[in-house]
Amino acid sequence: MTVSAQAVLKDKPLKDTGKDTGEPRPVETPRAAKEAAPAQAVPPTVAERDAMPPPGPRPVLPQRAIAKAEIFKAGDHVIYPTHGVGKVERIATEEIAGQKLDLIHITFDENRMTLRVPVNKARTAGLRKLSGRKQFDEVLAALKGRARIKRTMWSRRAQEYEAKINSGDPMAIAEVVRDLHRNAGQPDQSFSERQIFEAALERLAAEYGALEGLDKQAAIDKLLVFLKAE
Repeated sequence: MTVSAQAVLKDKPLKDTGKDTGEPRPVETPRAAKEAAPAQAVPPTVAERDAMPPPGPRPVLPQRAIAKAEIFKAGDHVIYPTHGVGKVERIATEEIAGQKLDLIHITFDENRMTLRVPVNKARTAGLRKLSGRKQFDEVLAALKGRARIKRTMWSRRAQEYEAKINSGDPMAIAEVVRDLHRNAGQPDQSFSERQIFEAALERLAAEYGALEGLDKQAAIDKLLVFLKAE
């Protein structure tokens, strides 16, 4: 065989005769398998759909009230928005991270906690003294008012109620107590409604008790009387 004939045979592709020559053969992959199929979204279950909030704007939660600038001294009963009623133990200068700060030491007997708040941050933190009697009279009057319950999902209302409780505003807390209170003959509360109602009632009773010199249970009993009054 001439050199030119050998070159032609070398460059010419071999046909598949069906015989096993012992050499590995390339495996052709179908084009559909080469292209990755786009991932398909898994539809949500019925429970997941029920848990989804309805479309629309999110509820506007009340902002925590910024207390007016006040001067605190040892022995004062104060309100810290997220913890309720506490008592100023002392005001002392301490060095923290190389800086000297004037700190208000506040003790909360109910949960045995001590909180230190910088004097220059007390106002923005919402720390305030107890409400005056005139202001609390308006709070008690609000308890006698008619409940104003929005026709929205409970999850949204629960968020609003918790934000009101943690605002430190006694009027906002009184609204939660009023709206979630149930008189005789009314439908029973759900477990979560009862929890939020009790948290609001206890928070309001703590300030009322400190103002009137009552223990917590006596303050709760008096507030319940206002709730039941027509």
